[in-house]
Amino acid sequence: MRHPVFVALCLTGTVALSACQKSSDAEVQRAIQSVNVIDETNLNDIMLTVGDPNEAVAYFTKAVSGQPDRVDLKRGLGKSLIRANRAPEAVTVWSNIANSPEGTPDDRVALADALIRTNEWDKAAAELNRIPPTHETFERYRLEAMVADSRKDWKKADSFYEIAAGMTTKPAGVYNNWGFSKLSREDFSGAERLFTQALTFDPTLFTAKNNLVMARGAQRKYDLPVVQMNQTEKAELIYTLALTAIKKGDVAVGKALLQDAISTHPQHFEAAVRSLAALEA
Repeated sequence: MRHPVFVALCLTGTVALSACQKSSDAEVQRAIQSVNVIDETNLNDIMLTVGDPNEAVAYFTKAVSGQPDRVDLKRGLGKSLIRANRAPEAVTVWSNIANSPEGTPDDRVALADALIRTNEWDKAAAELNRIPPTHETFERYRLEAMVADSRKDWKKADSFYEIAAGMTTKPAGVYNNWGFSKLSREDFSGAERLFTQALTFDPTLFTAKNNLVMARGAQRKYDLPVVQMNQTEKAELIYTLALTAIKKGDVAVGKALLQDAISTHPQHFEAAVRSLAALEA
């Protein structure tokens, strides 16, 4: 009489074991998926920062083709195309993202950036105008300043550069761009001040050093500024100063500076040698 009970208990145990097994399998699958997501996230980050730009483009292109609904992968592709200097392709990608239901103001800023890189300034301005004024980010104001610059709207440009510089802990690039804007307006003293400010935030920024020398040379200040430089950089800065002096009509000063650049450079300074030969000829 006890057999049915025993069988029932055995069946119950089997069902319970089966349920436990299914539950365990599901947990294992969830754990594996979680690890895969973490691994994928890490790989995506690596591709966007330290990976080879063209390899990153190939990686995200393949990822998007396999999962076309993943907007994060599309953003990775857009960023990778910019890193690989393939701005026209990036415009297409960012345009699709920005105009999709998942598009954000940051995506439209990225689209404006890609358009600027393809020299489509009016289209970039139009995209920036579509962004709500409440979306206040460093990247947005940096681009607004550049667009204002392209239109020679100096008042707006100065305002946007100032705002952008105040919104980042690394404003060296902003001050350098702002200084170059002043240089193009022939406000040489203002440019000198801004390039000097850029170098206080990043003493290694050679572009700012070179621009600073040009701004000083335009004011006929033919001595090198007191900035951090190695021997090669020193020679190149003297060379820039020489060309600036020649452009200002101070040929004798320029010739002496070219000779100085050649003797300062730790190796053969071909560009300076050619310039000096042309000047003497």
